[in-house]
Amino acid sequence: MTAVLLADITVFVLSVLVGFEVISKVPATLHTPLMSGANAIHGVVVIGVMIIAASIDTTIGYVLLFVAAAFAAANVVGGYVVTDRMLEMFHAKPKGQR
Repeated sequence: MTAVLLADITVFVLSVLVGFEVISKVPATLHTPLMSGANAIHGVVVIGVMIIAASIDTTIGYVLLFVAAAFAAANVVGGYVVTDRMLEMFHAKPKGQR
């Protein structure tokens, strides 16, 4: 049990460090498209929530499942909203507007 927990913590810490390094190297002009795409890809988290939902049988499990589902849904919706706003910038404006 302790070895598994230590391995999980190690993977988590390494992923945080690598994620920080990767994101800090992204130029500002690419940050919004990159993040909107990444947020949309987080739909995989919603799939994970559905898989975990099949095995939950405690009250705390249901609470954590609800929180995970809410955050995953907000992340996916936010990714699509940002992408939509970003693509809106490229539409031609109607004549007479500046």
